[in-house]
Amino acid sequence: MGTNRLEAFSDGVIAIIITIMVLEMKVPHDASVDALLKLWPVFVSYALSFLIVAIYWVNHHHLLHMLKRVNAKVLWLNNLLLFCMSLMPFVTGYMGENHFTPLSVSIYSGVAFAAALSFLFLRRAIEHSHGNIAQDLREHTHRKNMISLSIYLAAIIAAWFWVPLALALLVLPAIMYFLPDKRAEQFIE
Repeated sequence: MGTNRLEAFSDGVIAIIITIMVLEMKVPHDASVDALLKLWPVFVSYALSFLIVAIYWVNHHHLLHMLKRVNAKVLWLNNLLLFCMSLMPFVTGYMGENHFTPLSVSIYSGVAFAAALSFLFLRRAIEHSHGNIAQDLREHTHRKNMISLSIYLAAIIAAWFWVPLALALLVLPAIMYFLPDKRAEQFIE
């Protein structure tokens, strides 16, 4: 099977994930600035989650362009990634509605860890099925994946000791992936 169906399905699921996240942001019935300011935890949770999901979408898009054909292992690992990502609306709402309690931030960090781990599995399966990926790019992306996993794991633990540190840790992988990666872009072209 070619990659078109996999990419279309994944794009659809990711679009639904983002739509569900924004629909979870409830409009206040009070038209005051104070009512809007009370929503800051919900908005911050949404903004962080939107950034993370968008980064996954971009990297998923680049990853699928390395594929010529899809096998069963790639299909199932892609579904695992989408499953982990589909939990983002729940943990986003949970964290925002509960104003960043240690439990909510720890669970959010756990879902971020699971998504990063499933993306690592998918990326490795694609690399193994396509030997045309440059070794230095392979090592570079593996290093970024391992750093992200370590940071998310640290955020799970930090949430129980100091929530602001855990939140700062959650932003780090997003910054790391948001910055343009010249080697990956050159390889894809």
